[in-house]
Amino acid sequence: MSRRNGTAAANEQKPLVSPEDQAKVSALADDDRHFSMIRALHMADLITELNGFCGAMSIFSSLRYCLGSPDDLTQLWLAMTFMPFGLFFDFMDGKVARWRKKSSLMGQELDSLADLISFGMAPASCAFALGFRTFLDTIILTLFVLCGLSRLARFNVTVQSLPKDATGKSKYFEGTPIPTTLSIVMAMAYWAHKGWYLGNLPLGTAGAGLLEFHPAVLIFAASGCAMVSKSIHIPKL
Repeated sequence: MSRRNGTAAANEQKPLVSPEDQAKVSALADDDRHFSMIRALHMADLITELNGFCGAMSIFSSLRYCLGSPDDLTQLWLAMTFMPFGLFFDFMDGKVARWRKKSSLMGQELDSLADLISFGMAPASCAFALGFRTFLDTIILTLFVLCGLSRLARFNVTVQSLPKDATGKSKYFEGTPIPTTLSIVMAMAYWAHKGWYLGNLPLGTAGAGLLEFHPAVLIFAASGCAMVSKSIHIPKL
C-alpha cells in the first residue's frame, strides 16, 4: 500500500471531528431560522469579532493614510493603535470562554480568521503605508501574510495532538504565535516617530527596477519563517 493510500486509510479510521462536535455542527447546519448563525454565537465569539473589527479598521486607516497627505500621520497612528486593541480582545475571548465554560467550533475558526486580519493583513498594510511599496517589498509582505495563514491553519489541525497541561491547555506554541508580529508594529511606530518613513526608511533601498527593495522589509520575512517553523517551541504562560 502506498504512503498516500495508507494515510487515507488512517484518516478513514480516525474521524477528525468527535461525535460531540459533530452534533454541534449538525445543530448549526440544520437550524434554518433567520440569523441562526448570529444566535449560535457565544459571548466569547462576539469578543473575537471585535478583534476582527480592530484589524479591519487598522487596514482602512492605512488606506486612508495612503490617500491623504504624507505629512499627516494621524491615520497611520490610528492603524497602529487598532492592532494592540485587537490583541486585547484576542486575549479576552479565551478568558471569557473559560469563565463561562462555553465554547464553539465556530469560535476556533473565528479566532484564527480574526488573528489573520489583525496580526497578518493589518501589519502588512501598515508597512505598505509606511513606505514598503516596491514590487519586491509587496512580494515579501504577501509571503509574510501567507506564512501567518499557514501557521493558523496548522494550529487548527494539530492543536488536539499537542502535549497538554493539567488544565487541558497546550504546553507550548509550535512556531511563533501570529500576535508576535506586533513587535514589528512597535518598530514601525518608532520609525514613524523618528520620521523614518516613505523615502527615509531605515537602511534605505537595495537593487534596482523590479528587484529594488527596502532591506528593512526582511524583518517581515524573518517573522514569517519563525511562524511556520516546526522546531521553535514557545512555552505558554
